[in-house]
Amino acid sequence: MAKLAVVKTTENEESVDDFINSVADEQKRADSAALIKLMHKLTKQQPKMWGASLIGFGNHRYESPTSGRQVDWFKVGFSPRKAAISLYLMGLEGEQRTEMLARLGKHKTDGGCVYVKKLADIDMGVLEEMVKVTLKGK
Repeated sequence: MAKLAVVKTTENEESVDDFINSVADEQKRADSAALIKLMHKLTKQQPKMWGASLIGFGNHRYESPTSGRQVDWFKVGFSPRKAAISLYLMGLEGEQRTEMLARLGKHKTDGGCVYVKKLADIDMGVLEEMVKVTLKGK
């Protein structure tokens, strides 16, 4: 049985609105509002701050497929970082992930994260599909 890891990034009571309003880039603020609306609609969960800069929806015990390490994490989420918006869609794997990413539009990936500069660069219908698939696995 895998051991539950203790991580620094946890759900907290900080204000999502205050965090979004503190983002300097106007486009990232607008994109963040659109992502909150989309993820709230699909999860039926309120956005919560995780750590100082991640916005997550729902709760899930995630187990790393490589190490078996378990952590309490959100089901789906994002972070409007300076370089790009990080989308956290853990659970999208294999051919399905590859196929969806091929249709998404301009992005980069690293591990379970998908990075986009702005939502106008991607197909929002494909992103919605990706979020739905991620949620089905949880």
